[in-house]
Amino acid sequence: MIPLSSDVLQRGMLWYSLLNLFCSPVSAMANESRPCPCDIGDRFDYGGLGQEVQVGHIKAYVCKPSASTDKAVIVIHDIFGWQLPNTRYIADMLTTNGYTAICPDFFVGQEAWKPSNDWASFNDWVKTRDAGKIDKEVDVVLKYLKDQCGAKKIGVIGFCWGGAAVQHLMLKNPHLKTGVSLYGVISRFEDKHSLLHPTFFIFGEKDDIIPLEQVTLLEQKLKQNCKVDYEVKIYPGQTHGFVHRKREDINPQDKPYIEEGRKDMINWLNKYL
Repeated sequence: MIPLSSDVLQRGMLWYSLLNLFCSPVSAMANESRPCPCDIGDRFDYGGLGQEVQVGHIKAYVCKPSASTDKAVIVIHDIFGWQLPNTRYIADMLTTNGYTAICPDFFVGQEAWKPSNDWASFNDWVKTRDAGKIDKEVDVVLKYLKDQCGAKKIGVIGFCWGGAAVQHLMLKNPHLKTGVSLYGVISRFEDKHSLLHPTFFIFGEKDDIIPLEQVTLLEQKLKQNCKVDYEVKIYPGQTHGFVHRKREDINPQDKPYIEEGRKDMINWLNKYL
């Protein structure tokens, strides 16, 4: 067995906690009585309103509103990939609010993580799926949205792995207008806070993956370095993944916060797009 460096071990423990949170037989999530709330197999009852298309060298799920619009949102998936019904549900929700929504395969054909995978392989798996190395794919998607969908104002949202990707894009991509990072792994870009575009950060108070100390530090760094509009909001009692769950009625006490998170996300996009 190859010894792990302290850095690798620390990151491994973080992701191990993430997978335990999502996939343990007795879920640690306050909001979910059923196991695996973000497991691909848990949402087969939702098929999606959009369609899968080829966008350059990658596939993508696209949903368009009935009325023409020049506003679009790129949806960046979590470790469970672009085909997760939970994420497509959010893309469809964006469309019902007047946006063209596209969820590309940012793993570029590589398999998404599955709860049945051997945890020992996770470090190798995630090394080939870097949330900070999606610029080529984003450029292809931007061209598609502009050329094929008539988009002129484009924002981005992302969940967990995708939330970290949103922060990356808000730091460097001049073609995006705004972003919403939902429980993005802060440590991925902890030393970079000079955002180019208005960004909304959503976190759960009880998120075991992202401690409140990290959120507090993020707020401090943004206050010191960020010259554009931003907001960091913590939702009481909520755990990792709470916004992109489809079954709001599992724990009634959490439903208001799930709805509030989604409404806040839409309001932010409406404000800047």
